[in-house]
Amino acid sequence: MTRSGKESGTAESTSGTGGTSGASGAGRTSGPLPGRHLPTPSRILSPVAGAAGVLLLCASIALALTLGPADIRVADAWAVVASHLGGSPSGLSAIRDGIVWDLRLPRTLLAAVCGAGLAVCGAVMQSLLRNPLADPFVLGVSSGASTGAVAVVVLGAGGGLVSLTGGAFLGALCSFALVLLLSHTLGGSTDKVVLAGVAAMQLFSALTSFVVMTAADAETTRGVLFWLLGSLSGAGWSDVGWCAAVLAVALLVCGGHARTLDAFAFGEEAAATLGVAVGRTRLVLLTVTALLTAVLVSSAGAIGFVGLVLPHAVRALAGPGHARLLPLSALAGAIFLVWADTLARTVLDPQEVPVGVVTSLIGVPAFVLVLYRTRSTR
Repeated sequence: MTRSGKESGTAESTSGTGGTSGASGAGRTSGPLPGRHLPTPSRILSPVAGAAGVLLLCASIALALTLGPADIRVADAWAVVASHLGGSPSGLSAIRDGIVWDLRLPRTLLAAVCGAGLAVCGAVMQSLLRNPLADPFVLGVSSGASTGAVAVVVLGAGGGLVSLTGGAFLGALCSFALVLLLSHTLGGSTDKVVLAGVAAMQLFSALTSFVVMTAADAETTRGVLFWLLGSLSGAGWSDVGWCAAVLAVALLVCGGHARTLDAFAFGEEAAATLGVAVGRTRLVLLTVTALLTAVLVSSAGAIGFVGLVLPHAVRALAGPGHARLLPLSALAGAIFLVWADTLARTVLDPQEVPVGVVTSLIGVPAFVLVLYRTRSTR
């Protein structure tokens, strides 16, 4: 039974800088002083957008906790959170307390973490590979995770010692290792990395389909398909902690390479002339993003379009500088996936829709709008 099903049951039971101008007769200048630069709109916008994004994310999480079969107010939700963090008792029943603390809160937080991580990975991959269609799954990580999960669920790989999450993570690592091996033997250039990722994606997708078609019964196939389309229904506090820790490390590493990513946007040759160790830097960033994607996919399945659309939307608003792009993409991805998952578990209640379906239905029109916006600004 999914967590939305559990919640439904409990609910039923409870109810220019441009330099200086010429001097005038009075000795005044009409432009900025030499050596100074007027802040660009994106530089002014980013602190405001960052603060607004944090507030909007907190408000989104608070509202998401109140939506569902059980009628819970924002004040009740925060009272439960405060009581579990050492405050006074919330005064709610044990069932309502469990709905907030054990079901809705970890799921909502995991949605925020996954959205932030996928958006950051997408922004890094698009700059690193100089491909506007790159997303976190371009290296075949999601396909490998799917094969690993199917091997555990359908074939019983691991003899019961490996969970679905563990199998998905191992499968993602195998896929990434294959991509590194293929791209290295083919020369290691950017296009070879992309082609190796496509090859790995097709291979593991075929293996997944073969196992499901030949060894799974109807009920198992339905469960596997639900997970493959992305689902946060099994979210627990351990998933939140593990994913958040890896996301924090990835943000530190990628944020520390923000200027390097700016250089990669002009091409590998330009980056090399600026003193960037192209091969080593690309390996580090590919490894970090692949590991983060593997962790997120193993916990939530393959949630598409977050890492593809959100970086483009943020880049159009805040500019291409990665010092601004990465944190704002993380905030945008977190907010987007919190609301997408809220729709997934409430729009057809008591039936739950895979969150990957919701992100795709929203992401496709949004991506088309971004494309038209980019075209109109050229």
